[in-house]
Amino acid sequence: MKNNSTVAYYTQGCKLNFSETSTISRQLTNEGYQKVDFKQVADIYVINTCSVTENADKECKRLVRTALKTSPKAFIVVVGCYAQLKPEQISQIDGVDLVLGATEKFKLNHYLNDLSKKEHTEIHSCEIDDANFFVDAYSIGDKTRAFLKVQDGCDYKCTYCTIPLARGISRSDKLENVINNAKSISDKGIQEIVLTGVNIGDYGKGEFSNKKHQHTFLDLVKLLDKVEGINRLRISSIEPNLLKNETIEFVANSKAFVPHFHIPLQSGSDDILKKMKRRYLTDLYVDRVNYIKSLIPHCCIGVDVIVGFPGETEEHFLKTYNFLNELDISYLHVFSYSERANTEAAKMGKVVDKAIRHKRSKMLRVLSAKKKRHFYEQQKGSLRTVLFESENKDGFMYGFTENYIRLKAPFKSEWINKLMLTKLKTIDEDGIYIFESN
Repeated sequence: MKNNSTVAYYTQGCKLNFSETSTISRQLTNEGYQKVDFKQVADIYVINTCSVTENADKECKRLVRTALKTSPKAFIVVVGCYAQLKPEQISQIDGVDLVLGATEKFKLNHYLNDLSKKEHTEIHSCEIDDANFFVDAYSIGDKTRAFLKVQDGCDYKCTYCTIPLARGISRSDKLENVINNAKSISDKGIQEIVLTGVNIGDYGKGEFSNKKHQHTFLDLVKLLDKVEGINRLRISSIEPNLLKNETIEFVANSKAFVPHFHIPLQSGSDDILKKMKRRYLTDLYVDRVNYIKSLIPHCCIGVDVIVGFPGETEEHFLKTYNFLNELDISYLHVFSYSERANTEAAKMGKVVDKAIRHKRSKMLRVLSAKKKRHFYEQQKGSLRTVLFESENKDGFMYGFTENYIRLKAPFKSEWINKLMLTKLKTIDEDGIYIFESN
């Protein structure tokens, strides 16, 4: 084993992937491997993949080519969701030496005894039913915020989604272990922790190797709020049917949880939601948003939405557009529907032309910009606390307030990872608030 080898990492996709890449990196660093930037020459390149869309698959191929251009003799490892779903397909990419599936990726160190380039790609990929145990993970050192994995897998059967095929059943970390990991993160001086998972509102299922809930997501939230030293806790994406009123009420009065929810919608048409096999309809979604705003008027609410799902007519799309336009939300994450193998949606027919998907996506992105600007304007004059990040972009630094408003300021290294109080006064031409110290 070459314990003095250099390793570069690249993470596609979600916060959960970032937490897992960081954990794999720590495992190898503890064994003597040296972490370097992905743009640098390295002995080993580890690409942690996503497979939510077709673009993520194409991006994997590009990253392999980029790594080999930088370091032609490097050992290339591909892990993550794409690696679990399509290991044989990845093995056809020139230069890939090792593909590890859902459970094997956490044993990467076991496969690095021989770093010579392989004539045939080595594949270690489990049956997804074997991905039934929880491996904890959290990110440290890569960003000002830490991503803390509390849950993995999903038992939902949304017709467009491959995540259950890539990550397995819903399962959770033990409550005690989550709290201990949160304390470890806090002890390192990190100001903000983002809770992440595939379906975090389902937290508690599979906590002790069975399907029942030993604890609930609200139990987790309440205990984390008591951990000393954590200044900010942020909930990542949570399903509307699992975001209970009691959780909203707790966040409204919390010591550490910030006023920010990201709640997937996917469509504003009940007909399309039913075809997607989502577990709610638009009435419930409206109730969640209205209840949040009634208790936390300054709360930021982000929304995921998919355009071009099979059978989505112009009428369906306009229902979605008008629904979102009238809703008191803050920004959108817009996805064009992407056909994924082994999903129900891929077999439905009534395919929406890609040009129409592109047009609808553009319309919602414009709406998102308007919603975001309106939300920012609503906050003008309020006192907020910004957490500045470490990156220097052309002499400026950026950060987010507790309610997810982006600010910029001239770069000052002493402000990195600091919570700074500011009054929101001026928005620049790019729609970003200018930091003004009090």
